[in-house]
Amino acid sequence: MNTVNLKPSTKTDDSLYYKEQKNEVSLFEYAYHHQLPVLIKGPTGCGKTRFIAHMAEKLNKPLYTVSCHDDLTAADLVGRHLIGPNGTYWQDGPLTKAVREGGICYLDEVVEARKDTTVVLHPLADDRRVLPLERTGELIEAAPGFMLVVSYNPGYQNLLKGMKPSTRQRFVALRFEYPTAELEQEILIKEAGVDPHLAFKLVELAQALRRLEKNDLDEVASTRLLIYAAKMVSSGMNPIEVCRCCLAEPLSDDIDTVNALMDVARIYFDE
Repeated sequence: MNTVNLKPSTKTDDSLYYKEQKNEVSLFEYAYHHQLPVLIKGPTGCGKTRFIAHMAEKLNKPLYTVSCHDDLTAADLVGRHLIGPNGTYWQDGPLTKAVREGGICYLDEVVEARKDTTVVLHPLADDRRVLPLERTGELIEAAPGFMLVVSYNPGYQNLLKGMKPSTRQRFVALRFEYPTAELEQEILIKEAGVDPHLAFKLVELAQALRRLEKNDLDEVASTRLLIYAAKMVSSGMNPIEVCRCCLAEPLSDDIDTVNALMDVARIYFDE
């Protein structure tokens, strides 16, 4: 069975931490108030999903998140008939729930979904703002607060997994990058509760590893991985071991590449 988050997240007393990089918060708010769909593109672990959760909380909107993959079907998004004790009944999918309730539906890594699945987004991502349910004969007009948000990592795109121009041009697009060194240090201090010196060393190491991307790595150390590393070091784990399990092994399966990454790590963290 395909897995999606069917329970909307809602605002709580503890505000979700998010450190703005540029002007993405105001841009998102403008798009929301003008009922425009948003596309967010950026590398793995740069804060795309956290940003959407933060904005849903800020706007006090229910959030339905769908992690897209090759087996995701249109029925997983819009819903399907199920069999119960009293016969068949219709169950809304996360997209339909968001449309009816006026919530935010977030499709993470949308290019991983099949193109025949994402076609159902088209009438919601233009001025029609409707969702046809062929199996029930309904034509649902999106509630005023409904917002469609999709994201993907441009680095993964190829001829088979790209976003169709007819789909992409329906969205307002925001590009995310990894935070500046100063911002990333603030994020580590806040998220992992580490001291500024450790945050500085981890960010410096990440910057060095990211410079290797074009030569040796398909992916680089993400802010997410840095937060993992900061938490483990602050709890007392040996920093070199943390660098191996949080920053080297997740980036490559090649033992020579991992060893090379560890050579870089030892420059910043002595044995």
